[in-house]
Amino acid sequence: MLFAHDTECSLIAAAALVNTDSSDGEGLPDVAALDEFFVAHAYSGRHEHTEAELRAVRALRPRLRRIWHSDTDGIVTIVNGLLREYHALPQLITHDDEPYHLHAVPRDAPLAVRMAVEAAMAIADLVRSGELSRLRTCDHPDCDNVLVDLSRNRSRRFCEAGCGNRAAVTAYRARKAAARR
Repeated sequence: MLFAHDTECSLIAAAALVNTDSSDGEGLPDVAALDEFFVAHAYSGRHEHTEAELRAVRALRPRLRRIWHSDTDGIVTIVNGLLREYHALPQLITHDDEPYHLHAVPRDAPLAVRMAVEAAMAIADLVRSGELSRLRTCDHPDCDNVLVDLSRNRSRRFCEAGCGNRAAVTAYRARKAAARR
C-alpha cells in the first residue's frame, strides 16, 4: 500500500465516478446504478436513494474530471474550493470495524458532498506527497477514462474498462500480420 487505505479507496472511487460519465454512455443511468456504486466503493453514511441525490452525484463528475486535466496549481484550486465549499473539518473516526481514518464532513452529509470531500482529501495527499503523476488518462486511443496508478513502479497505462486487453489483442494481431508478410 502506497498511501493510507482510505486515501487509496477515495482515489479509486473518484476515478470510477469520473468514468461513469464517458463517451461510451451514462454509467449512472438510474438510482439503482448509484446504489451499486455506493456498495462497490464501500461508502458509508447517509444514502437517500433518490433522483435528486443521483443528479447531485452526476453534477460532481465534471468538477472531479478537471483534476485529471489540470496542472498542480489548478488541482490545488479545485481541491481547496471543494474543501471550503463543504466546510471540511478533518477528524479521525472509526466505524464498521474499520481502523481510524479521516472524515472531513459528517456521515449524515449528502452523498455527493461526502464523495467530493473524500476525493479532495485524497487528492490533497497526492499533492502533499508530490505524487500527482499517478493521476492519468487511459493510454488507449479510443478511451477518455481516467485512472489512478497505484502500482509501485508507476507503470499502469490503461483503465479498468478492458483497454489493456484491447491494446494487447491489437498488438498481437499486428505482430501476427507482420509475421505473415
